[in-house]
Formats: sequence, C-alpha cells, structure tokens
Amino acid sequence: MTIERVFMAQQGAPDVMQFESANLPPPGPGEVQIQQTAIGLNYMDVYQRSGHYPMDVPSPLGLEAAGEISAVGDGVTGFKVGDRVVYGGVLGAYAAARNAPAARVLKLPDGVSDEVAAAALMKGMTAEYLLERTYKVKSGDKVLFFAASGGVGQIAGQWGKHLGAEMIGVTSGPDNCQRALDQGYAHAIDRNSEDIAARVKDITGGAGVPVVYDSIGKATFETSIACLATYGMFVSFGATTGEAPAVSPGLLQHAGSLYFTRPTLANYVGPRADLEHSSARVFEMILGGQVTVNINQRRPLSEVAAAHADLEAGVTTGSTIFVP
Repeated sequence: MTIERVFMAQQGAPDVMQFESANLPPPGPGEVQIQQTAIGLNYMDVYQRSGHYPMDVPSPLGLEAAGEISAVGDGVTGFKVGDRVVYGGVLGAYAAARNAPAARVLKLPDGVSDEVAAAALMKGMTAEYLLERTYKVKSGDKVLFFAASGGVGQIAGQWGKHLGAEMIGVTSGPDNCQRALDQGYAHAIDRNSEDIAARVKDITGGAGVPVVYDSIGKATFETSIACLATYGMFVSFGATTGEAPAVSPGLLQHAGSLYFTRPTLANYVGPRADLEHSSARVFEMILGGQVTVNINQRRPLSEVAAAHADLEAGVTTGSTIFVP
C-alpha cells in the first residue's frame, strides 16, 4: 500500500515539513495497521520539528491519531480488524495510514468519537497526571494554570473544577479570558494587561497558591515563584518560551521551602497499566460530561505547516485536528 505522509529532512521552521509517498507494508509482529480518520496536533510536535528536542533526521512527525484497525500483525491479542482505536506518543501520526505498536494503542469506547479522541487523548492524559498524580489537587485548593485557553488548559480548567478546586487561569486578551471562565476557571488573568502575581495574591488573600502549573517556561519562571504559597509546588511541564532557568536549592528555600518538578507525559504513561489508567480517566471524564473537548480548528493535513505556525504564534484556542 502506498500512503502520503509528512516527514522532515532537518529540524527547523514549519516549512521543513514535506510530503512524501511511502510504501506501507503489512503490520509486523506486535503491530496493528490503522486507517486514520483524525490526527491530533500537540505542542510536542512543535518541539520535535523545531529542534527544541533533538531528533535523528530524516524523520516522520506527529504523535496522536484515531481511526480503525485494518490489519493485525502476528502475536497481537485483544484487537481485531474493524476496532476503533486511538494512540498517543507514537511518532509518525501525520499520515493517512500507519503501523503502530499494539502495546501503545487503545480501544475507543462507544460515545467517544474519533475526532474527540484524537483531539483529547494526550492533552487529557496530561491534565490527568498533572492534577491527579504530580500534585493531587484537593477540593478547596486554589490552583494557578498557565495557557488556560489552550487545549490542555481548557481540559484542566474543567477537570480541576470537577475536583473541587478554585481554578485560576492565565491567558491573553479579554476573549481568551472569557473562554477560560467558560471552561471551569473561577478567575481569568490577562497576562497582557495584568500583574499576574498581584492578582494571585489578591485572590488568595496574600497567601499564594499551593501549586502552579507552568507550561510557558523561561518567560514566566519568576512570576510562578512569586505566586506560590509556603511549601508550594512549581510544576514546570512545558517551555513554549524556552526552558526555565536552573533552579538553585537556595531559591526554593528562601521563597518558602518550595518544591520544583519537571514532569513529562512519557514517564507517567510509560507502563501499559499507567497508560490504561490515564486514558480510562480521560474517557470517563468525557463520557460523564465533566470535560467537553473543544475542537476549534479542523484542517486538512496539507495545511500542517500553517497549523504549526498558528500554534507557535498562540493564535489557536482549544484543540486542533487534521483530517487526512
């Protein structure tokens, strides 16, 4: 079978992504072949394409998609032709069809569409591990979350509200602030016009928050430190403006005996049991109506370069999917 897929010969700007015709062989041992119906866009794709995360090139791109199994390789159990499935974290998703390791593939429950699954699996699992495992958010906690109007941020706002937290979202502009409020945030801070730390101190009566979830990195590091309460936890889970600076023990000591962690989804869903647990929680939240996934951008895969540029520029909201 011949398929069209995206690859890059070198890392760099969005225009390094090219299309090629490639032969797709039958699935090998332990693999399933998937005819893909919806492909997710994640900031990890940008990190890998841009060179923020070094990769061997030439390389395919994309980490997340949903579709239907069209063939099953030797030794695979639990899957059959016709199953609706989704996966995340498996390089090569930017394609109409592909072979994927069955160990990383998940069956889709009835009631979760292919598009919602492709838009929400990795972002939802990110919200799950951040709010339920990295720092276990409790009812009554005041929680600061950056990029509140983005894909992860919108899910996290709803998830945190369900857990009983008072969610404080940081985003840009009045429209995005309203979107954050609509997605479960009790407070929305406009980083373009407001002093974030001052607003947080006002909201918390001067105490600060017990946890900050910061996906921005370098540009917001000092602000995040200033927002934390004594014994607070700084969760740095992204670096859209560059990596946060090195953290000295003395800084954590003098800022209030703080904790600092730099988690990654790959660790939290590495073992199959953790992958199944995290994805089950995502599907449970979607099916139960606690989380609504907002697919605000649908594009053909041919527009992948423009979609990357928009994501980097911060002009997208909610989730983006590609239709192959």
